[in-house]
Amino acid sequence: MTLERARTLIRDIPDFPSEGILFKDITPVLGDAQAFSTVLDALAERIAGKGFTRVVAIESRGFLFGAPLADRLKIGLAPVRKLGKLPYHTDRVEYALEYGTGTLEAHVDAITPGDKCVVIDDLLATGGTAGAAGRLVEKQGGKIGAFLFVVELTFLNGRSVLAQNGTPVESLISF
Repeated sequence: MTLERARTLIRDIPDFPSEGILFKDITPVLGDAQAFSTVLDALAERIAGKGFTRVVAIESRGFLFGAPLADRLKIGLAPVRKLGKLPYHTDRVEYALEYGTGTLEAHVDAITPGDKCVVIDDLLATGGTAGAAGRLVEKQGGKIGAFLFVVELTFLNGRSVLAQNGTPVESLISF
């Protein structure tokens, strides 16, 4: 199984979640055991042996890749969620959305100071959400070692937003 095969499973959903948006649906990749395993292998190859101590997974589809990746690498997982979804004391950051702002949270003890973190999500678009997750990592004393995505929408230039400080940005499949 190759990443190209996984790429062919990603389907376009027009006008979701709103008119004019062409949504890249990764659920067929998740439903194909070989494709999912190939994607996880490729993600692990990108960061294995580079001293990462924590996977920071962004709600919600980032959890689908972050949890098994952390397990494969035998490192900790820190979930980053939308406002009000975590039960313990949290740190939070606001970030810009197309219309208004959003808020991300992590438990105050999600990152140990000095952790080398990889921030993971299913898709890189404008970089706003991943950038906010990175700010949470830094707020808690961690270091962002890389941003990692399954899919990148290159025409939205999110990579340039995230790589401003020289942080590596990796994606497996580009559209």
